[in-house]
Amino acid sequence: MSRIERVFEDRNKKALIGYVTVGFPNIESTLKIVPLLVENGCDIIELGIPFSDPLADGPVIQKSSYEALQQGVTTEKCIEVAIQLRKTIDVPLVFMGYYNPVLHYGPDRFCKDSAAAGIDGFIIPDLPPEEGVELESIAQTYGIDLIYLLAPTSGDDRISIVAEKSQGFVYLVSLTGVTGSGTELPPELEEFVKRVRQKTSKPLCVGFGITNPEQARRVASVADGIIVGSRFIKLIEEDPSLSSLQSLVQSLKTAL
Repeated sequence: MSRIERVFEDRNKKALIGYVTVGFPNIESTLKIVPLLVENGCDIIELGIPFSDPLADGPVIQKSSYEALQQGVTTEKCIEVAIQLRKTIDVPLVFMGYYNPVLHYGPDRFCKDSAAAGIDGFIIPDLPPEEGVELESIAQTYGIDLIYLLAPTSGDDRISIVAEKSQGFVYLVSLTGVTGSGTELPPELEEFVKRVRQKTSKPLCVGFGITNPEQARRVASVADGIIVGSRFIKLIEEDPSLSSLQSLVQSLKTAL
């Protein structure tokens, strides 16, 4: 059983998945922040690979990505950070990034080096399942889950394809738009999760727009986990002591 599968072994336990941009505000901070997230309740960590054109990300994560790139954070550096983190934490680590850096690095080399670094999964927002066959095959060879995304606008055919192809869990985007959009979750969220649930028994995790315990509790009533990114990045920027981040993680975990 993989590390990601173990997280969802008990479906009564809801997963808290936290996102950080590798190298924001700097590499040393990432090496400090990730263990703090784990210690305070995060079950899976998404490590964001900085990219110059992060289409699915809102202004908060775009800014963090830009600042990391300005400091020279590369895909190679992200793998080095994963190696360091894996020495001290045992929760699943998932690379979240775009396909261009993977292609530039070389898909086989990327999968091989990621596996050696202890990475458990990939989330690549701009890679649809129809075009992900090659990376999917290579990733499976190295025991890495390729996790696909579904939007509320997805039709039944799209839901069926993603439900079949996605490994580890299915990433449900709570709203149309980019990460960090607005402060309210859409009223049709429950119906969206229900539609996907009818197509698969795989774990369903909801991201985009979750910022507080009340929203976390609502999502957890229908899904298997929540994904929080922009809110974490914002708190890292606003409070370098990380006490605000720590408090939010604890409150989200309690809500779940």
